[in-house]
Formats: sequence, C-alpha cells, structure tokens
Amino acid sequence: MIKVTVYKTDRHEYAGFDMHGHAEYSDPGKDLVCAAASALVINALNSIERFTDDETTSVADEEAGSIEFRFKSRPSHDAGLLLDSMILGLEEIEASEEYEPYIDIIFKEV
Repeated sequence: MIKVTVYKTDRHEYAGFDMHGHAEYSDPGKDLVCAAASALVINALNSIERFTDDETTSVADEEAGSIEFRFKSRPSHDAGLLLDSMILGLEEIEASEEYEPYIDIIFKEV
C-alpha cells in the first residue's frame, strides 16, 4: 500500500509530505496505481522546482518507494497550489472503489 502523509501548519500551510510503499495493485512495471501516484508526485516536485522560488528538500529512495519532501520556509501561493493539485489527483485515486485499498492519504498538523 502507498501511504501518503501530508504535513500542514496550524495556519493550514503545507510543510511537506512523505510517500512510502508500493501499491502492489499489479506486477512491478505494470502497476497503474504506483505509476499514477508517482507521476503526480514527481510532476508536482518538478513543477515546484521549475516554476517557483521556494526552497525545499527532498529525499527519494526508488527501491523502497519513498519520497520525503519539505519546504524550508513558508510555501509560496504557487507551490501551495501545485501541492493542492497533486493531492487532488491522489485523493481521486483513493476515492476509486477499485484503487482505494492500495493508497491511503492522511493529513497531520505540525
């Protein structure tokens, strides 16, 4: 199962997120859930890097299926919007009856 933990401040601003695990919906290389979640996350991180001036850190381990992403300071409006878009896509996967058992998204205040 893919587990996504999204961290938000008491002001409802993003602090970062962690994504760990593999969906195991199908065989490696054919897993639609992993591919979709990975594409959403990687695109969001690349977009934040390219289209904003936000300073971030990220650590990824492809084999373990993990990404840990943090903002170094308050995120810009654009970076927040990009994460909103990523989370919307992940929540749509989670809302699907077929894919829901393979992904879990939780929010934590930091």
